Amino acid sequence: MLNGKQRAYLRSLANGLDSILIVGKGGIDANILKQADDALAARELIKGSVLETSPVTPREAADRIAGGTGADTVQVIGSRFVLYRRNEKEPKIVLPKK
Repeated sequence: MLNGKQRAYLRSLANGLDSILIVGKGGIDANILKQADDALAARELIKGSVLETSPVTPREAADRIAGGTGADTVQVIGSRFVLYRRNEKEPKIVLPKK
């Protein structure tokens, strides 16, 4: 679980990121979860977006992808969301202390 200071730090890092995960009319399937898992392993912090044609809301998409990949939902604003999962082998992001 992330605390408020850690979330704020991750939000500031995510500000300059582009959305690399897009949930469309197909919703969330195994392919989306695989893409998210691979991206989280490589980057630790990813931004995604949900198209208007998607059958799930951005909050539902963020929570389901986070649950399926073991990530934390950092933020959901509008149609975009940010997810974080620490890479245990090679951490790239150092979070502020709790």
